[in-house]
Amino acid sequence: MALSSMTGFARADGVAGAYHWAWELKSVNAKGLELRLRVPAGWDALEPPLRARSAEALARGTVHANLSVQRAGVPPVVRVNEPVLAAVLSTMRDVARRIDASPPAVDGILGLKGVIEVIDEDEREEDRRAAEAAVIAGFAAALASLVEMRRREGQALGAVLHARLDEIAALTARGEAAPGRKPDAIKARLAEQIAALLETSTRFDPDRLHQEAILIASKADIREELDRLVAHVAQARRLLDGGGSVGRKLDFLSQELNRESNTLCAKSNDVELTNIGLELKTVVEQFREQVQNLE
Repeated sequence: MALSSMTGFARADGVAGAYHWAWELKSVNAKGLELRLRVPAGWDALEPPLRARSAEALARGTVHANLSVQRAGVPPVVRVNEPVLAAVLSTMRDVARRIDASPPAVDGILGLKGVIEVIDEDEREEDRRAAEAAVIAGFAAALASLVEMRRREGQALGAVLHARLDEIAALTARGEAAPGRKPDAIKARLAEQIAALLETSTRFDPDRLHQEAILIASKADIREELDRLVAHVAQARRLLDGGGSVGRKLDFLSQELNRESNTLCAKSNDVELTNIGLELKTVVEQFREQVQNLE
């Protein structure tokens, strides 16, 4: 399976009888899958099949789906609202008995709000069902375009993530080869510090100081951190090569990579290793930011 991004955009439109419809889909990052539908009034019945299609095609991301529908080419029907007209005439007769006024004109009566209604011609059931089927098919087409765009974006993200993993692997190899990480080098630096302390005072116990130095040297060894960095990089590469919905797994690995980089910096008592650790933290953060976009 190919990698997929969680960001994308797609559009589809068409005509079904007198109905002109258009879908606009936009996808952004999210922890899970959420479809946010906006459909015109009276089209809510389409929601269940649309959600089902989305769940079949996508695993993560917030998808904003907007539907617009217009019914064109239908002649308007002018209709008198009889109950409203009757109420208006009754009120006018009551008022005419109370005051001396000219009788109302027809155009004045018809101009009152609610007396005249302009409505579309009643739609046939079969026309509406055909339009709904076309709208659902249009959503499926737009969704397929969205999925394809997300896959293209995912392919580009995969190349970027592989490049970041190459950088992490190279920095880990530099740390492995750094002379300052060897236990003998650490012990030598500590021995120099102990010697300097003993020269300043005779109150220090040399044997105790050497025991503490050995303990510090063992704690400062970054062998485990380097091994785990190598293992995490290998696992991340396997996930990227396998494809599919691996965003959450890679996000967990990015947290582990960051943990090892922090520990390496904390343990290091060598300038070169500290610099390597800081570079690792930067690259790992870049890796993590890109992983947030993967499905």
